[in-house]
Amino acid sequence: MRIAAGAAAVMCLALIPGATASGAARPPWRAPSPGSAYSSLLHRPGGPLAGCEQRLERSQGRDQAPVLAIVGASFTAGVGPGHPGQSWAVLLARLLHWDAVVYGDPGAGYVRAGAGRKGPVSAELARVDLRALAPALVIVQAGHDDIGMPAAVERQRVAGAIAAIRAEAPRARIALLTVFPGRRHPAAAFLTDRAIVTAAQAADRPGDQVIIMDPLASRWAFARSRDGLHPTAAGSGWIAREVAGILRAHGVLAAPARRGNAGITICDSGLPAPRSASGPRPAPGSAPSAR
Repeated sequence: MRIAAGAAAVMCLALIPGATASGAARPPWRAPSPGSAYSSLLHRPGGPLAGCEQRLERSQGRDQAPVLAIVGASFTAGVGPGHPGQSWAVLLARLLHWDAVVYGDPGAGYVRAGAGRKGPVSAELARVDLRALAPALVIVQAGHDDIGMPAAVERQRVAGAIAAIRAEAPRARIALLTVFPGRRHPAAAFLTDRAIVTAAQAADRPGDQVIIMDPLASRWAFARSRDGLHPTAAGSGWIAREVAGILRAHGVLAAPARRGNAGITICDSGLPAPRSASGPRPAPGSAPSAR
């Protein structure tokens, strides 16, 4: 395997190119303001992601673009830019011109359940329903919130996540976006990062290598919000472009732009419930600060 150098309420939306970000807040994940353009695109299907995913499933085989599934923690949920439409995951889908399902819960990891108790990664993957979605690519962004967990446990959970993806979406490529560097626990961060990479290497099969995107080892430098960890809107754009470049180097290519500026469909759970202006409180046993 080559190592590349380099959530709560549910929405189903057609992204509007050029959507603007509002500055980061404390805590940095929050609902859109009432009446905003982004808020007007919010719909709540009968179950988590159900209605939006069903639209994607029904459209498959009709000259549609490939489908991307992304699960992860607060970077995936849009923490930092202050606007879920500016998360790296959403921006990546726009760069690729792919439909996507994005499921992020701040604080989630391969081991930790996250602030919204929607994790760990194995639970997020189950909620996305990969078998029905049949994505061409599955990206897992996790690791920072597992810093301090035993390496053996981390390796076991990563291996389990990869096995679950292969069982539910056997034709999908798999990519792991590992630990983002922060100000805290630098030595422990490298131990967790190494555990994730080691597990991915052990899971490699001939012709089916896991794509590794390692922000920590590759020293990714992007614009960050005031917390020193999460990206600004510009930082999210940098991450999306970096990820797209790494995927391209591994043969994962963008689809042609759609005619008539038709929007791509993105089912996103990286947004807290609109009734909460301050975001979810970390649940007992979750990481003290969500990544």
